[in-house]
Amino acid sequence: MRKVLVTGATGFLGRHLVEKLLAAKQRVRLLCRRGADWRGDPSVEIVEGDILDPHAVGRAVAGVEGVFHLAGRVSRDPADAAALYDLHVRGTRNVCEAALAQGRSRVVLASSSGTIAASRTPVLHTEEAPYIVELAGRWPYYLSKIYQEKIALAYHQHHQLPVVVLNPSLLLGPGDERLSSIGDVLLFLQGHFLNIPSGGLNFVDARDTAAAMVQAMEKGVPGQRYLIGGHNMTIREFFALLERVSGVRGPRWELPESWSRGGAALLGWFYRMAGSRYPVEDETIEMGYRFWYCDSRRARQELGFDPRPAEETLRDTIAYLRRRPGLLAP
Repeated sequence: MRKVLVTGATGFLGRHLVEKLLAAKQRVRLLCRRGADWRGDPSVEIVEGDILDPHAVGRAVAGVEGVFHLAGRVSRDPADAAALYDLHVRGTRNVCEAALAQGRSRVVLASSSGTIAASRTPVLHTEEAPYIVELAGRWPYYLSKIYQEKIALAYHQHHQLPVVVLNPSLLLGPGDERLSSIGDVLLFLQGHFLNIPSGGLNFVDARDTAAAMVQAMEKGVPGQRYLIGGHNMTIREFFALLERVSGVRGPRWELPESWSRGGAALLGWFYRMAGSRYPVEDETIEMGYRFWYCDSRRARQELGFDPRPAEETLRDTIAYLRRRPGLLAP
């Protein structure tokens, strides 16, 4: 049995990955600040520590054959730019240095399709697309993931570290405790989207992404990236599918981006006057007017990636949100 390390195991994707690894009878070690979910499981070893502490990372990597590096944070808040850079770039450097010192342990990095697969017009992006530095300059999360990818791939290029990069699109499905990825579905169910943005998206089930990560450890080509996307559709099509699956009526009208942002700003003012906060961020609106389409043929052909139907993912996502207490009215 291969012994592997997982960073970010307490996150949305990380939890599904650990479940897949345990089901495959892998010996799993976790680096995390808390690991109570797996305490008592003899197949799981927990190393407590922070991804920003190189000594803790070194201890965690020692003796493993492969590293799944998922530790990170999802945020659309520009105020988090420095923290995102620190976590994604410094943390990845620590992992690569430790893997190199260990004798070039294989590293599978969870990045994001948003590093390369975003545009102002509907384009189907492949792994050869350039980094979206111009667009990402407004979105610190994606900018930090670009730098994360660059440093990881530099370790492959200059030090022959076997690094494989996976670029999943919007992760949906059950189990997102922090609502960091499925939050837009919750906003739809709560009726906070008042119009339909004119962009397009791609989403993928977190469970299918976890399965692709397991395959990437075995079959992924070092130095390559793999776009992990399930379904491309316009926001109008996405909202219509959400409405059909959930029974919740969605918005009907498309508005220009400037009108949508202006209306949100006005609503935000009313919310602040009432001592509250309008839950739809300006960055969320802006992203809804971009296109996030991606082509996952490489992952299908080389990793056996096989995404489940869109309806199944949305049905399970909605069921999970409805089971969570206090999120939706009965």
